[in-house]
Amino acid sequence: MNAHLRTALDLAARGVPVMPLRVGKVPFGNCPACRDNACCGRPNMKTPGPCDCPRPCHAWAAATTNPDVITGPAWAGAWGQAQAVAYHPGGIGLTVVDLDHAEAVAWARSTLPATRTVPTTRGEHWIYRGAMPSVNAVRDGADIKSTMVYARWLGPGTGTMTTLPDVVRALIVKKPSPVRPVTAPVPAGGGECRHRTPAYLERGIAMAEQRITAATSGVHATVYRTFLAVLSAHGRCGCLTDAHAARLFAAAQTKGESPRHCVDAWSNAHTALGM
Repeated sequence: MNAHLRTALDLAARGVPVMPLRVGKVPFGNCPACRDNACCGRPNMKTPGPCDCPRPCHAWAAATTNPDVITGPAWAGAWGQAQAVAYHPGGIGLTVVDLDHAEAVAWARSTLPATRTVPTTRGEHWIYRGAMPSVNAVRDGADIKSTMVYARWLGPGTGTMTTLPDVVRALIVKKPSPVRPVTAPVPAGGGECRHRTPAYLERGIAMAEQRITAATSGVHATVYRTFLAVLSAHGRCGCLTDAHAARLFAAAQTKGESPRHCVDAWSNAHTALGM
């Protein structure tokens, strides 16, 4: 039996949701339409929209503990080409602080509570008990990997795993979400909607935040559609500010969206509206 497949089955038997990774630490597609991570006409899953592929499908969402899926036709041949095994940390209530270089490791050792550590090619994974939203680049060389992402399995590591501390949770709020400024001109009316009252804008932003927060699936698509709706209603009036956009980005990140995904969705919505 292939070594990666053996590792995956062993992890799955212990309740760890797993998946194969190909060259470049990239997931395999689970059906012909997903080959090379292209699905439903959306290369690399970079643009939002519905997916008609069989479930489970794509990256972290495909991670499973079901041995019939792991050894089944969806991944037939994948394990022979696999370069690594990945797992979904948030799926088992864990958070990985992924440290990419020696300086980041030194920062962690002087700042974060000790926990289980796993050596990586360039740095270390620090693993805590507890899940949280995943955010890349919380500081130089440090990513948070927990919900809605995958991490490479690099072995059990050493040390005692400790509870996710507040200092790690705070990493995703200390650094403000990057907000692409709205460039629509402010009208002569002092920035108020020419066709709505100021209260309408506030209600609209609050409803948009609620819509994102309430999403239980298809978060990428929900965030994009919500951004599109807000910009369609207010993006050309001059009343929409960076503070409003920051509220939407913050809501998206509580659902596991990364800052980069927020910026991309915001930019795509601008493009779709010809702004």
